[in-house]
Amino acid sequence: MADGGLPYGLRVPDEGLFGPGSASWEVHADPSLLLGGLRALLLQALHPLAMAGVAQHSAFREDPWGRLYRTAFFIGAVTYGTGEEVREAVGRVRRVHEHVRGTDPATGRPYRADDPDLLVWVHATEVGSFLDVARRAGLAVSGARADAYLREQVAVARLVGVPPDVPVPDSRRALDAYVTRTRPELQVTPAAREAVRLAFVPPLHGRAVLAAPALPAWGGLMGLAMALLPPWARRMYGLPGWRLTDRTATLEARALRAALLRVPRSWWEGPHLVEARRRYGPAAPDLTPARTAGPGTRADSPADAPPAAPR
Repeated sequence: MADGGLPYGLRVPDEGLFGPGSASWEVHADPSLLLGGLRALLLQALHPLAMAGVAQHSAFREDPWGRLYRTAFFIGAVTYGTGEEVREAVGRVRRVHEHVRGTDPATGRPYRADDPDLLVWVHATEVGSFLDVARRAGLAVSGARADAYLREQVAVARLVGVPPDVPVPDSRRALDAYVTRTRPELQVTPAAREAVRLAFVPPLHGRAVLAAPALPAWGGLMGLAMALLPPWARRMYGLPGWRLTDRTATLEARALRAALLRVPRSWWEGPHLVEARRRYGPAAPDLTPARTAGPGTRADSPADAPPAAPR
């Protein structure tokens, strides 16, 4: 049955976009996903048009927690949801995008959220961050499996509106090349600096006041996300791009993931994953991400590592 409201005549199977055994299920089940998501937000803020859209059309100043929740809900729905849940989540995003447009005060350039170039930037930084952080935190994902994850995720980019004739990075090599090409467009605008400041010390309103004692831990998590950025991105934010920072951040991410794997997974698993496991029953794999790269190993072996982007 055709899926009404989806672009370019796309369809989503009734059972959902992905399924047991997919690389997307594996990567998105990892407890490092939140850390990867925070890294993605820091990268996305470096694109002045993407940041202008958030600054002018988002309630992130008053409700940063709501924005994080909505992003997490979307990722969970399109990864583990039924076809109906995928269509609803995608339709909600596309409806919001229709009204997000304006002019970036920092560059004077017009923007619109459904611009294919901006959609690709948000997509690439998101899936790239999920994958990079999961591997650096210790999830044992081979180079071939990592490329399979990026290929699978192209479907999500198409559903939110990237036209079929616009390339979407579908491998680590393509992702590296895309980021290198896009870097000249990036800058730290005043809106980006404000967003980063609020990310480290988010405002607390209503029930969120109860989370005040956890703010130091949240600041530490944001600091780790910042340290996990590529060296060139850290330098743009005015921080050192030292290789020692990369190594230390990787070790800290591994320690955090190891600690999370020791607590009940209900503390960090999303509702869509829980429901997908129930729906598939015995056919669903055990997605407790116990597969861990050996201590001291890199996410990629020299044999399957993609070419390094300029640092």
